[in-house]
Amino acid sequence: MKNENAGSVRVRVPASTANLGPGFDTLGMSLSLYIWVEMRRSERTLVHFSGGGFEGIPADKDNLIYKVAQLVFKEAGVEIPELEIGMRSDIPLTRGLGSSASAIIAGMAAANALIGSPVSKDRLFDLATGLERHPDNVGASLFGGIIAAAWDGEHADYVRVEPPQNLKVLALIPEFELATSAARAVLPEQLSIQDAVYNISRSSLLTAALASGRLDLLASAMKDRLHQPYRAALVPGMEKILEQATRYGALGAALSGAGPTLLALVDRTSSECDRLEAFMQSVMSENGIQARTLWLEPDLEGAVCESGIHPDLFLETIKGEISS
Repeated sequence: MKNENAGSVRVRVPASTANLGPGFDTLGMSLSLYIWVEMRRSERTLVHFSGGGFEGIPADKDNLIYKVAQLVFKEAGVEIPELEIGMRSDIPLTRGLGSSASAIIAGMAAANALIGSPVSKDRLFDLATGLERHPDNVGASLFGGIIAAAWDGEHADYVRVEPPQNLKVLALIPEFELATSAARAVLPEQLSIQDAVYNISRSSLLTAALASGRLDLLASAMKDRLHQPYRAALVPGMEKILEQATRYGALGAALSGAGPTLLALVDRTSSECDRLEAFMQSVMSENGIQARTLWLEPDLEGAVCESGIHPDLFLETIKGEISS
């Protein structure tokens, strides 16, 4: 990634799912949906978008990508006030798949590569967590795989876990948005000691099960009393899916991040994939909700940067799409 004179850099960053049930704000896993960001120095700041999903996103210095790039430049003691930025994304916004976290990581990784990568990945992780206020989504998008992390307000410690080889993910994405602020607003301010111990034990078990490949433990380990019971009313059908998905072949199921996307973890050798998908879709239909399903893989690479490769192709293509 080191290139002191990069004319243009391009990064690919995966989506992520957070919590995985009991691991509230501490466990995250990267997923094979991506945002691409290209960045180069410019005489004036311009932000170009390719494809849909960017409605209402600023195309000037109020853009999140521009802002996080400036944080990296400040950290490195570099001034680059004007940037040309191109963006395209497969990650749906406000659906619980880490769209803001992946954008933050993409902006930081691109900015860092543009100036020769003087800022370490661990420091980028701290900067990104400082913006998100929890490390699970940004950690998964930056490092790939499964991340267990803790944030003390200044520094995030983490361990990356390689996902079990047979693990794949079924995402059920309802066709409505759910803001993280709304999903957090329904959470209680206090928990009983019994519920706290319940979640600690299952979060510990889930982390160990994923690290050791014990897929048979996921159904029990992914149970939660901290956030999902309180958020169930925000996603009609969620309670039924979480309770019954294992009867249809899921290893375990969870609300993805703050929702409304629901995830089922699946053994890729299972013969019940079609049955599980039909069940999850039918529950949404019962509740009058349009939803789509996607089969995804855990992403193993995290943020990947290409520096100085076809430096004009991506931005020029985007500008051509916009002007056509």
